[in-house]
This record gives sequence, structure tokens and C-alpha cells, in this order.
Amino acid sequence: MLKSKENLAAESLLDLDVHNLLKLLESGQVSSSDAVEQYIQQIEKVNIAVNCVVEDRFSSAREEAIQADAARAEGKGEGKLFGIPISVKESFDVEGMATTGGLLRRRGFVQYEDAEVVEKLRAEGAIILGKTNTPELCFCQETDNKLYGRTNNPHDLTRTAGGSSGGEGAMIAAGCAAIGIGSDIGGSIRFPSHFNGVVGFKSGKGKVSQMGSYPFVEEPLQQRMLGIGPIARTVRDARLLYDIIAYEPIPEKTLDRFTVNVFRTTDYPLSTETTKLLNEVYLYLREEITSEREPIPFFDDAAQVWQEIMSIDGGTSNAREAYGDAPATPIRSYITEKRRGTGEIHQYLSWALFGASLFRPSPKRIYQINEYLENGDIELDLYLDNRILVLPIYHCAAPKHGIVYKEIFSIRKTFKKYLPYVAYANTWGLPSLTIPLGKDADGMPIGLQLISKNGNEDVLFQLGEKLESRFPGYERARV
Repeated sequence: MLKSKENLAAESLLDLDVHNLLKLLESGQVSSSDAVEQYIQQIEKVNIAVNCVVEDRFSSAREEAIQADAARAEGKGEGKLFGIPISVKESFDVEGMATTGGLLRRRGFVQYEDAEVVEKLRAEGAIILGKTNTPELCFCQETDNKLYGRTNNPHDLTRTAGGSSGGEGAMIAAGCAAIGIGSDIGGSIRFPSHFNGVVGFKSGKGKVSQMGSYPFVEEPLQQRMLGIGPIARTVRDARLLYDIIAYEPIPEKTLDRFTVNVFRTTDYPLSTETTKLLNEVYLYLREEITSEREPIPFFDDAAQVWQEIMSIDGGTSNAREAYGDAPATPIRSYITEKRRGTGEIHQYLSWALFGASLFRPSPKRIYQINEYLENGDIELDLYLDNRILVLPIYHCAAPKHGIVYKEIFSIRKTFKKYLPYVAYANTWGLPSLTIPLGKDADGMPIGLQLISKNGNEDVLFQLGEKLESRFPGYERARV
């Protein structure tokens, strides 16, 4: 609902989604300069505690906002995001800004052209406020690095913001931009969305260009797991941004022709609050949509196959990126960092590189994985043709810093019980929409994800909006 000019002065723009902000801009009740300035003030207020923005472009954003206001006044303002302030994950190239991957050795690596997704967003009139934090090489589900430091969850600074799009998730949760963009090869959009209480959409395999994303994913089996997509306040905003960056328009589908399979508690760890939320979602949906609670095909192997694909070269390609021309010595780096804090790379990355060397699959095993995926793709294409899955993202809401890292990267292979929920959509290259739908006993957000086959994105967004209207959705963190 649009507010009167009198009320607008007292009400923050920070809680508005893109659609409502656009209405205010188009009606003249708010200018792009107003919006940009309020977001900048919010960033300056919270960033010292949250550490989500690692490089800003405030001066350029202010100039672009003035230009947008002038164009709109002349009736020339066009674009789906015209005059809207956004943020961008640090791993995406932005002309005139550094892309470092959080590595000390890449400090000041300024880029001279935009990533393809950034170019598309700018073409629709988006105004970039800044770039947000990631773990080194986006290789962890928590956000910390030697160059920029740790990002904290704005709902509770002692807890993780997730990763690798942790800075982006915290940015939107804290009301520091209207919308943002992240990437996901192992839950990297969905962990931050779940932990920070925002909406996130991981695209399916090959649906969005990764050109200008660092590090570029070259291995075909890893490429199928990579998804790029929005982090937003609302489902309709996520749809809007995805529609801009996707190669092809979203095919229209009818939700009432689909069956929804809501995950049933199994031997995998799951909090009481998440279990209760899944039950509530099922009870709500079965009144309106055909619903079931049946075993999910290929679920049990998802984390193991994901880990092997991520370790397919023993971590050598990422080690080259991490160390540059210097010798790659993950174990020595890990010990140095743990003992003295003087390593060139963060302990999360050095340990992950060591783990990749341990889990490297043999040529025979790689052949088996390819065959397994080829057959599984055929079966899942049929199974998900008219079906949507509802899954958790993690077994609990955002824990204290360091716990997710220990649970996923333990040499005891505990990833097998903690990672299947997010690994499933990556391993099978499927689109996944995360929506905040509840809270735990400590008031931390709990999200659930909706998954289907490529081409069914429309029904994911439809179902997401339905759930969003029934359950608690986005609520800005008060930092």
C-alpha cells in the first residue's frame, strides 16, 4: 500500500520490497536519491557490526540516482529496476571495483567490465551501492576471510551469516539494499537466506551466465551444480530479478496440476522447530493442493556425490587460485594460521583444500558418477515433471560462528548427515527457492526450500508466494 507524503517522512524505506519501492518512485512520492541516501545511511550505521559491505561506490551511486531522477522527471525512466539501489556479491565483477575472492594476494584486483549478470541488472536501471563479503574463493558455508574479515548475522552478531553469499544475505536482512545477487554451488545462496531470514533463489543448471564470476567454474560436473540468483525480501522480487538475469523467460505453469512432497523427518538431524514448521506447511498445503510425504529419490547419496564432485581434482585448481605463484601448502598454511594467525589464507580455505585432496575420486569413480547422474537426470525429470519438493536447508537455525564449518568440513565425514538438504539441488542441478517461514526458540529465522525440475520455476514462485502469505516472511533485523 502506498503511503501519504506525510507518513513517508516518518516511515523508513528500508522495509519495502522492490515492487513497493518502484511504486513510490513512479508516483513521485520518493526519489531515487532519497532511497540511495537512506540505504547508505543504513550501511554506515550497521556495517561496523555486521561487516557485510566490503567495498562501496556511494559517490557513483549518488550521481546515478540524480541522473535517474532527472530521467524519470522527463518521462524517460525505463527498466524493471530503474533507480533501485542494489548490492552485489563480491565474486561478481563490477567495472571499477575489485574482485578479490577474499584473498590477500588479490587485494586491489580492479575489474574493467561488468559480469554478465551485473550488466543485465544495470541495463534495467539498477544502482549498485557496493559489493558484499564472501569466504575465500566462495569455498565455505560461513563467511570469513583474511582480507575483509568475518560477516556477522544481523539478527544476532554472535551467529553465522552463512556462506558463501553471507555478506549478501546479511545485507538484505539488515535493510541495506533493496535486493541483491548471489551464487550457489553448495548452498551458498540458501544457507545465508535461511540463516538471515531472507528470500533466495538458486537457479538450475545452465540457466544463468557465470561469465564475470570469480572463481570461474570450469569443470563440467561442477558447472551443473552452480546456480546464480537473487537474494531478496519477497518472492515476487526474487522472480523479478531472476527474470532479468536468466537466459530465457520463465515458462508459465499451473500450480494446481502439481503434487507437493513435504519432507518427512528421518534419521537425518533436524531441530524440533524445523520439524514442526514442516508439519504446519504440510497441513496447510493439503487443504488446497495435492500433497504427500514420501521418500525423495536419490536423496541419500546427494551429499556424498556433491563432495566428490567438489573434490574432483583434489582441490588443485582452487589451490592455484589461492596461492598464485607460491607453492600450494594447505596443511602448513592451516597450522600457521591456527597457531599464529599469520597465514596468507584463512584456515577455512586451507582445511577445505586439504579435505578435497582426501576425498578426490578415482577415474573409475568419476565414470560411475557420470553414469549415475545421467540415469538420475532422466528419472528425476519424470518424477519432478509435476512435483515440488519442500525441504529444510539445515538442521537448525543459524548457530554460533564456526559450527557450520566444523559440521560440514570434519574429516569424520559428518557432511553426510548435515549437507543432504542443500546438496540435493546442487548435485542434480535443480532450481530451489528459499523462503523464511518461521523462527526458533531464540527468535532466529528458519527457512524452507522449494525444489522442482528446470522449467518449473514458475510454480516454485507461485507456491512460494502462497506460503509467504500464510507464514511469517521477511522481517528486517534490528542491529
